Amino acid sequence: MNTKIFLDSGNPAETKEAKEVLGFLDGQTTNPTLVAKNPHIQTLKEAGGLTEEVIWDNYKKIALEIHEVIPGGAISAEVYADMDTEYETMLAKGRELAMWFPGIYVKLPITHNGLLTARKLVEEGIRVNMTLCFTQEQAAAVHEATSGAPRGHVFVSPFIGRLDDMGYEGMHVIKNIVMMYREWNSHVEVLGASIRNLSHLFGCIESGADCITAPLEVLKTWATYGVTKNTTDYPREIGERTPILYRDIPRQDWVLYNIDHELTKKGIEKFSEDWKALFS
Repeated sequence: MNTKIFLDSGNPAETKEAKEVLGFLDGQTTNPTLVAKNPHIQTLKEAGGLTEEVIWDNYKKIALEIHEVIPGGAISAEVYADMDTEYETMLAKGRELAMWFPGIYVKLPITHNGLLTARKLVEEGIRVNMTLCFTQEQAAAVHEATSGAPRGHVFVSPFIGRLDDMGYEGMHVIKNIVMMYREWNSHVEVLGASIRNLSHLFGCIESGADCITAPLEVLKTWATYGVTKNTTDYPREIGERTPILYRDIPRQDWVLYNIDHELTKKGIEKFSEDWKALFS
């Protein structure tokens, strides 16, 4: 299988379990929401011992524990950002996260300042994962903003499940971006995210996604179904969602693309709320 499989979790215990049930694991994605759910973080919160410094120290420890379980894996750690976070703040934190261990991916939102930060980080040889992608045009902006980066140094993470929730066929965004990137011979790798079930997982594999990140329960369901089974044999749900059509998007300066999307904004707000709730 050409598609790499990641775990979407902020818990190293789940990293070990995922690796055991699948027999392999290629990487892991984390974010403020997932880290907030970590049992150790929750214990510290209940004891009233959480500060921003303590949170980041523990986030680093969590990432290092994950790295010990999958030392060659692609591991993403996310910069805290809300809609008002400035470029200089993102850049400073991105550089800090990049020092945690070699090869870590700095996760950034697809906003103007997020893309500006990514552009600077890849110039410095730092790997990035551009998250909360919901449109082909956002993916085009990621490609252009990070031009010059080696292949494998940049991920874009389209969120399937959240588009499904809005009544759209989220899998179409994966297919459209993969098609566009192939036409452009892009250096950016497509990382299917917001995976809710095996239909999402198998759809990403069949669409040619470079990577997929899924929660532990989905990976355990896959292991029960049979990791070596042909994915096309799995029965799919037939929905009545609105299709997302492929667009022939021109190559241009990244700042000219329309990267605004309601779900990107909502996702950033949700991560911010979960992060701030740790201190309340």
